[in-house]
Amino acid sequence: MGWTQTDLAKRIGEYQSFVARLESGQRRLDVIEFLELATVMQFDPCHILRKVQSVKE
Repeated sequence: MGWTQTDLAKRIGEYQSFVARLESGQRRLDVIEFLELATVMQFDPCHILRKVQSVKE
């Protein structure tokens, strides 16, 4: 699904600038925020973490 920064921000209860900082790498997510995004954006957080882990190895 294509999300605009504004759409996503509304769904997670944040400002558009919050999403912009995430996209640009100026801000990192904490675990709770990551899980909330996974719920809203309907992706499997475990799948993403496994991919990150395999890149680190």
